[in-house]
Amino acid sequence: MKHNPQDNEATSRLKAIFNTMIDGIIIINEKGTIDALNPSAARLFGYTIEELRGQNVNVLMPSPHREGHDTYLQNYLSGGEAKIIGKGREVEGKRKDGSLFPMRLAVGEVHMDKVHRYFTGIIHDLSEMKKVEDSLRVMNQGLEKMVEKRTIKLTEAINKLLEINQKYEDEIEQRKDTELILKEHQAKLMEMLEKQKELNDLKSRFVSMASHEFRTPLSTILSSIALIARYGDLSDFDKQQKHIDRIKTSVKHLNSILSDFLSLSRVEESSFKINLETFQIAELLQEVNMDMVGSLKKGQRIIMEEEEPGKQMHSDKRILKAVLFNLLSNSIKYSDEGSEIKCRSVQLEGRNALEIIDKGIGIPLEDQKHLFTRFFRASNAINIKGTGLGLYIVKKYLEALDGELKMESEFGKGSTFTILF
Repeated sequence: MKHNPQDNEATSRLKAIFNTMIDGIIIINEKGTIDALNPSAARLFGYTIEELRGQNVNVLMPSPHREGHDTYLQNYLSGGEAKIIGKGREVEGKRKDGSLFPMRLAVGEVHMDKVHRYFTGIIHDLSEMKKVEDSLRVMNQGLEKMVEKRTIKLTEAINKLLEINQKYEDEIEQRKDTELILKEHQAKLMEMLEKQKELNDLKSRFVSMASHEFRTPLSTILSSIALIARYGDLSDFDKQQKHIDRIKTSVKHLNSILSDFLSLSRVEESSFKINLETFQIAELLQEVNMDMVGSLKKGQRIIMEEEEPGKQMHSDKRILKAVLFNLLSNSIKYSDEGSEIKCRSVQLEGRNALEIIDKGIGIPLEDQKHLFTRFFRASNAINIKGTGLGLYIVKKYLEALDGELKMESEFGKGSTFTILF
């Protein structure tokens, strides 16, 4: 038979796709023997291709599925019901070292001729997705604890209000100047109600932020998983990879949100330790600059400047790195591609100072007085990802170090944040 060059090219293309697929592919015959597999499948289970080829596929299954697989296969070949063929479901796989891992298995049937049939299994490792689910579970528990703490504080405030009310009712009976008592009582009540209103406003901002910041990446993850399952055909590799990248980006965003909440808990409970040390400012700036490289937008760059080379300072280096990372992250986030951001070490008013200067979107004047409030987002930043916690945490950190944070900003022209020691 004469071979068509186009057929050879198509075969080579399919073979290349088969060997480079991220998901594992295993092909078995009617007896359950592994006829072929790609490198991803071998790597996923911890074997080499040569070790698995020719073995029964049940070596990759934990009990009791391992013992029942051959019987199920023979029942199906004899006209029985297809429990997994043509469908997809979550199962556990068994690696060479005996460890188990979650995976999604989709099995298809191929008739090579009237006699022989083969079964193709596509395996997607769900380990990372399960880790994300565990992280979300931990995050949810943390949020529940935060809400519980806020509820306890609100209850205490209400009980205090009731105590004050009872106290002043008794005093009204004892004092002659009833009008003065009522005015004092009213002022205290108004103060308590104002605090309660602040708590309610804080709760509303928190719920609004959490609803948006958690729902968006979770929706992205869920929709991408559904689309990956839909693109089961080998030719849809690029589409699968695009949605896998979207999942990775969303997981990073969720981790960033969780980090903000953990930092918030530490600063509010003063549960973080301060470790003072003497270090060179240039060393601090260099380390921060390296940490920020992966966060820069296209064409952006950070310019580090030191007014007095070799200058040292005595403070908590770890906390200062966290402060600078937060402020520089904001400058990157709210500045355009190709822009320059400056981080300068200078002397101001006889004090050590670190300045972060950008030419980003700036902060509206009416929003600046609320900028260091928990969960507050400026009106021109609502549609940009963020929790509204960063500057609040930075301010608390600097207060613990006896430092000071100043801000100058002009809407549409940029911002300058200055750390003073």
